[in-house]
Amino acid sequence: MQDTLGRSITYLRLSVTELCSLRCRYCMPAEGVTKLAHSELLTEEEMITAVRAAASLGVTKVRITGGEPLTKPNILSICRQVCATPGISDTGITTNGLALPRYAAALMECGLRRVNISLDTLREDRYRYITRLGSLSDAIKGIESALSAGFDKIKLNAVLIGGFNDDEIPALAALTQRWPVDVRFIELMPMSGNTEFPPESYMPVSRVLEALPALQEEESDGVARLYRLPGAMGCVGLISAVSQHFCGTCNRIRITADGHIKPCLHSREELCLKGLDEAGMRERMIQAILAKPASHGVLNAFTRSSTPRSMNQIGG
Repeated sequence: MQDTLGRSITYLRLSVTELCSLRCRYCMPAEGVTKLAHSELLTEEEMITAVRAAASLGVTKVRITGGEPLTKPNILSICRQVCATPGISDTGITTNGLALPRYAAALMECGLRRVNISLDTLREDRYRYITRLGSLSDAIKGIESALSAGFDKIKLNAVLIGGFNDDEIPALAALTQRWPVDVRFIELMPMSGNTEFPPESYMPVSRVLEALPALQEEESDGVARLYRLPGAMGCVGLISAVSQHFCGTCNRIRITADGHIKPCLHSREELCLKGLDEAGMRERMIQAILAKPASHGVLNAFTRSSTPRSMNQIGG
């Protein structure tokens, strides 16, 4: 289906939980989030119904997100059913990677072929700081498990934060020479809860090009501008959601774990899907797609996102 600006909406990001095993500073508060009652969340059946409704409108790609989706007890069942939905041809999951030693092979068996893993630093002390709870060695084990499982595509997502990890750009990019993975640098999002980051933290991904003059441009893939280091097995991706947004080609909608469809990541506007049958969800999705804004507007250290939700409550 096309929105009012002629953008074809083919990509659904489905959040299955707001909970996470980490407390990343740009994503959620230190104390975590209040656990929602079961009745407030989409049921597994409602999630799959939503995917079927989206597929009937032309969605072909689904990415399962959270929170941390691998904390969901029935995650394998959800993944299996999403992958089996007629019309859905591209499926993936975004994870912090800590549970991949347990789940990677099983996710492949469910039919998932893509995995995105968060990795903002290669220093143990910094990893512990930014995640508040995590261990870098556990994250590396997760990446190695994904490589062993044989996913078609593995992407490592690094949120670029001035004064925190900008000095690690070469080391992070070099992972594309060590492993057959893409490393994607993503600009820090000025969400309403990110009050601990000073203005200099919000830096453009163009800094990556300055730090890595040997990068050679490749054909772009979706929202990321792709480059490659000499001899690398994977690409370096730059996602400039703040400094140079890509709203004009946005092809996605999002469903939160509590059953709200968001036409835009940074918009306050949401439409509730919970309690609806497939036909009702389809009609609500049509409303959301037609309400998709032309742009999320200006975002920077001083002009925050309009959404009142934190990232873990949206699914990224």
